[in-house]
Amino acid sequence: MTTSPPSGSSAFELLHSKVQRWIWQQEWPELRPAQEAAVAPVLLGETDVLIAAATASGKTEAAFLPICSALTADPPQASGFAAIYVSPLKALINDQYGRLDELCEHLDIPVGRWHGDVGANLKSKLIDRPRGILLITPESLEAMFVLRGWKMRDLVGVLRYVVIDELHSFMGTERGAQLQSLMHRLDLAARRRVPRVGLSATLGDMRAAADFLRPGNGCQVTTIVSSADAQELQLQLRGYVETQPSLDVGERTTDAEWGADNVASGDRFAIADHLFATLRGSHNLIFANSRGAVEQYTDLLSRQCDRLGVPNEFVPHHGNLSKDIREHAESRLKDRSWPVTAVCTSTLEMGIDIGSVSSVAQVGMPPGVAALRQRLGRSGRRGGPAILRVYISEPELTPTLHPADELRAQLVQTIATIELLLRRWYEPPPGKALHLSTLVQQILSLIAQFGGITPNDAYRTLCVQGPFRAVDGPAFAALLRDLGALELIRQENDGILLHGESGERLVNHYTFYAAFAAPTEYRIVDGGRTLGSLPLEQSLPEGALLIFAGRRWRILTIDTHAKVIEVAPASGGRPPSFAGTGPEVHDRIRTEMRRIYEDSVVPVYLDATAQKLLEQGRAAYRRFGLGEDPIVGYGNDTLLFPLRGDAIMTTIALAMHAKGVSVGRQGIALTLSGVSPQSAADLLAELSESELPGAIDLARLVQEKRIDKYDEVIGEELLARSYAARRLDLPGAQETIAHFAEQATNARPAQLQVARPPVRSTRRHRIGSLPYAVIDVETTSIDARKARIVEIAIIRLRPDGSEERVYSTVVDPETDPGPTHVHGLATADLTGAPRFADIASDVAALLHGAVLVAHHARYDMEVLSAEFARVGMAPDDLLSLCTLTLSRQFGSPARSRRLADCAQAEGIDVAGAHTAEGDARACAKLLQIYIKRAAEQNIQWLDEVGAVGALSRSAPGRREQDIRNVPLPLNPAGSRGGH
Repeated sequence: MTTSPPSGSSAFELLHSKVQRWIWQQEWPELRPAQEAAVAPVLLGETDVLIAAATASGKTEAAFLPICSALTADPPQASGFAAIYVSPLKALINDQYGRLDELCEHLDIPVGRWHGDVGANLKSKLIDRPRGILLITPESLEAMFVLRGWKMRDLVGVLRYVVIDELHSFMGTERGAQLQSLMHRLDLAARRRVPRVGLSATLGDMRAAADFLRPGNGCQVTTIVSSADAQELQLQLRGYVETQPSLDVGERTTDAEWGADNVASGDRFAIADHLFATLRGSHNLIFANSRGAVEQYTDLLSRQCDRLGVPNEFVPHHGNLSKDIREHAESRLKDRSWPVTAVCTSTLEMGIDIGSVSSVAQVGMPPGVAALRQRLGRSGRRGGPAILRVYISEPELTPTLHPADELRAQLVQTIATIELLLRRWYEPPPGKALHLSTLVQQILSLIAQFGGITPNDAYRTLCVQGPFRAVDGPAFAALLRDLGALELIRQENDGILLHGESGERLVNHYTFYAAFAAPTEYRIVDGGRTLGSLPLEQSLPEGALLIFAGRRWRILTIDTHAKVIEVAPASGGRPPSFAGTGPEVHDRIRTEMRRIYEDSVVPVYLDATAQKLLEQGRAAYRRFGLGEDPIVGYGNDTLLFPLRGDAIMTTIALAMHAKGVSVGRQGIALTLSGVSPQSAADLLAELSESELPGAIDLARLVQEKRIDKYDEVIGEELLARSYAARRLDLPGAQETIAHFAEQATNARPAQLQVARPPVRSTRRHRIGSLPYAVIDVETTSIDARKARIVEIAIIRLRPDGSEERVYSTVVDPETDPGPTHVHGLATADLTGAPRFADIASDVAALLHGAVLVAHHARYDMEVLSAEFARVGMAPDDLLSLCTLTLSRQFGSPARSRRLADCAQAEGIDVAGAHTAEGDARACAKLLQIYIKRAAEQNIQWLDEVGAVGALSRSAPGRREQDIRNVPLPLNPAGSRGGH
């Protein structure tokens, strides 16, 4: 028997002769590009290797052909696993077990598998005689460290390779952080740096993937990116309009169990009809975006088969179905004798070998560009074209439709995803998270492995040398204190960390091994056969109808103690709901959406309805003027359309919330409740002129920051750090706010001019001819129409700028105090304080005959005018001057135009920042400096430095002769402090 190499392959010659013979027996004409490139570096065994290629491009063989060659040529001389393969899925392990066992059976290399479905006897045999290649999940590897920590040196002492399959699925997740920690702990147990081989789908940032594979040393990873995935793509995006739920007339008159459970929206029926007509008779995958959608579409398609009296070709596949049902779907896909279409979630996105499918359908928005590419890789093998059909539904146009829905954002986001896919752009992996939840798990796991560990050793193992390098020493110490406070750990007198009482219970439970939280679930059972499971949160009474595993059921009994739901076949049903949120949308997708809105080209892959929906979305975009201004009025609210990534939108929303604005999310829009468009423009201007609060400060505003499994044991301060690192983008938000503030200002020149106090007198006033009234108000809202004053300070200056008198007091706003975190005044602080009506005459007297000065004067003037109007003292025109405006012309360079930054630039100490008197004093000092610089430039008139309005002839609502005798209190009883 000959072993002629595949034509032109130099890599083939490097492989062991037995491996060459196996390749020849497979009748491969050649090694694939990824395999050709991987043989030499993997065989050398001195470096980490990252292999990135599309689905079904031979990545597994690219790793294991040279690994098996190395192990055959130089077998380990001691017991222990020579190679460990880590997979995210048990099903993928089972699939790879068959493939590797076939390769290794003639090489005398044992292959073993270890996961939750493998029996205890088989696991015991692997532990008693560890050899060859071990296939394992991260959770089972974690259990091995916890339960057999004392034996890990023997198990991995001869370890030569660690292979990570579907690397991209781990990146940026808590499970990925756990995997990184486990790989590092394998190195420590083996007492050497074990080469790692990562197998991944094509990624947008291979350097980040390399850094994930070897944290801190990604630059030393050999990266192999296969370019052999170019193929013909046949693509169609079909649009649908959501219609009212309609009855399934095929069963309405004959089914005694007909009811609301048999109602589905008309667009879903239409999508199911097209799927049935197009896919029946061939092998296909239908990706739905939720487990509930999988159940509903499987039900619709299966009943269509029943009505027509044809064999059912449609089967469900998702994570809550039982192993038997999932494996049945997989085996039917592999069996080419009968056509079948699987309706699935991401469970069939990864590399389980199900053979080639004729086409892929995506129902609903794709979760991302990389995910869509991974799904598309299931189609178009063996030289045929890849076929992708995408189905998108949009709401029907009605007079009450929300503006965000008028933009047809689901369709446009899908087009943006497809366009980026065609340009071969993919989302880079997220890399900023601290993964504190998983760090908690790993601390407890280390204690279990070694029977105790010192804080320094734990920190060095996990943070200094391990993957949690973003966690510094003080943060690690704070985390240990949090764990100690809850009795998860305790410290002996010699410094050793041990499990506390709560920690022992946690580690000894089987759920500890997973880094992600799994909800408590009920088993769904039909006649003793387990169909799958449902989360405990489901509220399903006995007698309810249910669609599950692609069939309809009636709930017979619910055993809350055993957590079992007994069901029987029925004719009616509705799909269950499952908890879960979609992935965050990358900024590049949203900016591509803006390009599509502003373009006129219609992609050729849109059907007629999708074309019409796109035109509707573009028309709405033009009608709202979003190309020039992101602000849209909507009743009493204002909508802001950033069209930026989710991290930037979250940061903008929190920055506005920090200013006292209630901000909600409606698709691609931010809803500013009770805020006018003009106030929204003012808010953007104010935010753009200042430095935003720090990301951690913004994260503190988030009420519920507990996202991951062990977040509940982490203190608030560390949670804020974790949330900020993971969910916020401060630079992106600052850039977006600055751009939008400029857009809003340019788009509203007329409104901005009208909002200023009109000038009724042409008389000019020289600088130094009038006194000044420097004002600062702390308020309940950023919206001047609704804001009520909670504190006011007025510093009256003589015409030469010297101080004449001071007035400051807290004020009862007669409503909620608003952003207490900004001004520091709670309801209790304002109890007994005067109302504005009680101090209006005093304030009016201080303003009389003076130039009103404030930092961001327009807002202060509007608030004062509104307060005077409420007590029936409509003010005359007010001559005002803004130090924020003056700072642009006369100020020293500053980080921003915030009052504090302007003051710091001039060397002014702001005592009592965010108190009315403290801010007013800082503003008065700035005025003195700016007016002096104006004089040095021979500027003589107030209007030349930005004064607007006219000098008031009398105080609001008072006769001039009365005002002259008003007593002016110095620090009245309501003030925060004295002088």
